Amino acid sequence: MLALPPAPTAPARRQVFVGTALAITAATTLLGGMLATWLQFRADAPLRESPRRGLIRDWMPEKIVVPEVATNMMLIGLCVVCIMAQWAVYSAKRADRTHAGLAFGLTALFGLMVVNAQVFTWTQMGVAANDGAFHTMFYAITGTMTLLLVVGIVFTAVAAFRFLGGRTKELEVVSASALYWYFLTAAFTAVWFVVYVQK
Repeated sequence: MLALPPAPTAPARRQVFVGTALAITAATTLLGGMLATWLQFRADAPLRESPRRGLIRDWMPEKIVVPEVATNMMLIGLCVVCIMAQWAVYSAKRADRTHAGLAFGLTALFGLMVVNAQVFTWTQMGVAANDGAFHTMFYAITGTMTLLLVVGIVFTAVAAFRFLGGRTKELEVVSASALYWYFLTAAFTAVWFVVYVQK
């Protein structure tokens, strides 16, 4: 009597990766709606005379100055974070715990640098949250972006603990962490351009 061949192994379920993609979709919708509201408020603002630029929309108060070096460094820092997160994926796939640990650490460090630059931007701009539509929208958008950045740092810490703690075969969380940082970089690029560049 012949035995049946063994059943094929079930394909890997990528629940963490898919869950991360769904969370990214929800966050993209949230930030997209907030930026669209920002642009609508700015488009509806009345015109005023500016000594340097002629007629402009009276959306951002004249006394507010954006520290452009800090905001540009945030964008550059997030580009570096993407490289570090991809390095973590590369090292994890090759079971290189030393370089993976270094990549995780640098990812979190540069993520903290971006959060620190955001806090510096808030203190330098001196925007009061309840002084008008610009002020409220500014903190709503940049605060949401900062919260998403903190989630990314925590996500990196979880991926590092799982991989460096011995689960070297479970690479999905490492890839999902990198995917989340790619999203954060793209999202911050939109926030940087609309909020800090176009004002």
